[in-house]
Amino acid sequence: MDKIVKPYTDSNLGKKEQVTQMFDNISKDYDGLNRVISFGIDTSWRKKVVKIVGKNNPKQILDIATGTGDLAIMLSKTQPDKIIGLDISEGMLAVGKKKVAKANLENIIEMLVGDSENLPFKDNTFDAITVSFGVRNFENLNKGLTEINRVLKPNGIFVVLETSNPTKFPFKQGYQFYTSIILPLIGKLFSKDKVAYTYLSKSANSFPFGKAFNNILEKNGFKNAKNKPVTFGVASIYTATK
Repeated sequence: MDKIVKPYTDSNLGKKEQVTQMFDNISKDYDGLNRVISFGIDTSWRKKVVKIVGKNNPKQILDIATGTGDLAIMLSKTQPDKIIGLDISEGMLAVGKKKVAKANLENIIEMLVGDSENLPFKDNTFDAITVSFGVRNFENLNKGLTEINRVLKPNGIFVVLETSNPTKFPFKQGYQFYTSIILPLIGKLFSKDKVAYTYLSKSANSFPFGKAFNNILEKNGFKNAKNKPVTFGVASIYTATK
């Protein structure tokens, strides 16, 4: 990764602080806009993640960059003893806590404020760790991944759902037009934070994907890194083990 993409070009804050501020700003309208922007397809991608995680019958699950808790709530179907949803944005977690309470899952899911690059857990704690649409927001990707590796149990599974760039015509051209023109426009029209969705599209387009991200995972201590493109390659599901 060459240049660090940050939300606010006129801010002197580091990427981590800017991302926290941005998600706090958009937390109230994030769920609704997300469904519109992804045409609701992101729900089907998360279901695929849950299926992968469920095969291992995990008892302790950590969902990093949990946001408003969509994936954490869906992961409860795997019947673990405990799910921790971790995020740096208190605004997003506040929305997530309401959703967890509404789903009567407070005895299983705990929503915590925390930093992916300094995880407040002991080594070898979790059977499964997930991140959906969060790794590209890490300030220091390698540090975040080594921390995840540290708290994952030996033979535990790590699953990442992240945007990627389609490589085939016409999906490549269509996706670039949609993310660089349409997505920021939707954000400007409907979001409280006018630049947030410009950042989200820029960070998606600049993030390493496919084999490049597999290599980054293996460089940071993971084994058997594999990627599976979904919906013509607009997103990918990565799996790796410790």
